[in-house]
Amino acid sequence: MQKRQWIALLYGWIVVLGLIMVASFVLTLLLRFTTFSDPALSWITFVIGLISLFLGGLVAGAKGKAKGWIVGILTGAGFTLFIFSVQYLGYQQGFSLEQGLHHLGYIAVALFGGTIGVNLSGGPMNEN
Repeated sequence: MQKRQWIALLYGWIVVLGLIMVASFVLTLLLRFTTFSDPALSWITFVIGLISLFLGGLVAGAKGKAKGWIVGILTGAGFTLFIFSVQYLGYQQGFSLEQGLHHLGYIAVALFGGTIGVNLSGGPMNEN
């Protein structure tokens, strides 16, 4: 991978983690000050994760301008590795089957976002 793809990957991770932190703060406020139910929370967090990873892949693909599918996969895989590391090292737990399937979905959505991001940026044909 070229330096541009590594920088694009870093941008993608920053977008993903930033969006998830903002969404976590908003959900915390909702849980604290409303009668928000817990069963809905798991689906809402899953959808927030999908949106965040799609946008992170989109940004990474647009910044990378080439090989969006690789940048997208690495964006999703890096996020999954980060979450697994925190969960395993901090809580001594691996992924459950449900979490594994969610993270496969996250990686797929980031791949899709990376591919679209390259096409939105004009791709390698429009380089100056």
